[in-house]
Amino acid sequence: KAAFINFISDKEWKSIEPVSSWFGPSSFLMSSTSALFQLSMWIRHLHDYFTENLGIPVWGSYAIFGLVTLFSGLILGLVSEAFG
Repeated sequence: KAAFINFISDKEWKSIEPVSSWFGPSSFLMSSTSALFQLSMWIRHLHDYFTENLGIPVWGSYAIFGLVTLFSGLILGLVSEAFG
């Protein structure tokens, strides 16, 4: 606590360079990182739902996610080929 008060009262904060716009909280990079983290948490909750509520074994949940990843890549590839 004392170190923080000294940091403010001695105006040591003036010597610190501001954060680059790339790493600011509202930047595209940080927003993308946040979205990926939220996606990973959603996938984790879905995995828990599969294993705990539906009784699917862990390997079955992994197989479902693997197939969804495979087919979504296939569909995205076909769509990009059709419009590209």
